[in-house]
Amino acid sequence: MRHAIRSWRLALLAAALAAGGAWAKLPAPQLTEEQKAAAELARAKAAHQAKVDAFKTCKAAERAAEHYFKQHPQAARPANAPACTDPGPFAAPGAPAAAPAPAAASAKKS
Repeated sequence: MRHAIRSWRLALLAAALAAGGAWAKLPAPQLTEEQKAAAELARAKAAHQAKVDAFKTCKAAERAAEHYFKQHPQAARPANAPACTDPGPFAAPGAPAAAPAPAAASAKKS
């Protein structure tokens, strides 16, 4: 019986030591410029999607609150609820922003 327990403890110790080697930190891979740009674009898309999700959640909360207050007219409404802000369409980082065209000023010069 004691031999089995010792063998089990020895096996557990060996597994723990082997797992420590597997958890060792590996060096970060060297990324090319294309990979860095793709990673930056993915981060920007994820950040924009988080803003869109927050906007949709805010609009859903507004609809739910409006429905609640229609069903319960005696309920007190909050004083100042913050308005939901639409994040707009996704714009890639580093992409030139669409500048407003000088329409009337440049057309009248001639």
